[in-house]
Amino acid sequence: MMPASAQADLLKAFRTCSETARDLYLPRKIERIDHQLSPLEFYRRFVSKNIPCIFTNATQHWPAHEKWSHKYLKETMGDKKISVAVTGNGMADAVTNGIFLLPEERQMSMGDFLDRLEQPDHKSFYYVQKQDSNLTKELEELLPDVEAHIPWVSEALDIRPDAVNFWMGSSQSVSALHKDHYENMYVVVRGSKTFTLIPPIDRLYINYIDFPVGRQKYVDGQWSVDREESMTVPWIPIDPLKPDFDKFPDYKFAQPITVTVKPGEMLYLPSMWFHHVQQSDFTVAVNYWYDMTFDNRYCMYETCANMSQFRRDHCTSDNL
Repeated sequence: MMPASAQADLLKAFRTCSETARDLYLPRKIERIDHQLSPLEFYRRFVSKNIPCIFTNATQHWPAHEKWSHKYLKETMGDKKISVAVTGNGMADAVTNGIFLLPEERQMSMGDFLDRLEQPDHKSFYYVQKQDSNLTKELEELLPDVEAHIPWVSEALDIRPDAVNFWMGSSQSVSALHKDHYENMYVVVRGSKTFTLIPPIDRLYINYIDFPVGRQKYVDGQWSVDREESMTVPWIPIDPLKPDFDKFPDYKFAQPITVTVKPGEMLYLPSMWFHHVQQSDFTVAVNYWYDMTFDNRYCMYETCANMSQFRRDHCTSDNL
């Protein structure tokens, strides 16, 4: 165990690192852009600095904004089978009672899915969230209403998206705090999404713990859990909406930013940013995952992760 004076110096260095990042470049709130940027300007102002922003009218030309009502979706592909995540608590891919729970995955028609959203039974919660480019693989009938990629983003990043995902669900469906190795362009078509965003530098204050894995299963009118034997997943056990500072005292030094993305708006969510997501009822969204560049930003994140682990392994004091 490190001497107390060395612990204090290490923790002071953590605070200095994250505060310096905020003084130099990290935003205190998310900037909204009401005009289209050139690919070069987008890259210089936001991608190169790894900071988020919202474009308020970048997709106003999409037919989806006018067309994607429940009626239209039923008429266009009501009989089409789609993949739906079903849970007993609205939390898929999240920690519940000490277990990392995967959702029950069902195949059902779009019409059946929409009926369940419109007439919820409050026992099961349904969310289209399959993150394998489901818009291009399962819901290709809807592609003409959006874009296969965002042209000026693809030019800025010099790649096409790895995946284009369709999301739809109710307010009960919540995404737990996590990060992705993608540059994420997230468009809300209907409803709204509220993101709690935490920059990668705050990895210094965020714990990962290995959890056993289980899958939710609905049998005979009851939800149960099938354990995946010998499997564990490292996951963040912190709920940023009601953090337990007794269990995770370092998290009080993280500085989340909360922003709501409204219909027609597009959030640029940079790679490695932690995010927790809530939504309103009947929210529909499309996101584009562009593979990140594994450069100095990734090295910085890994350094923060290693230092955070070192601090937990070798320090006892939680007072900065």
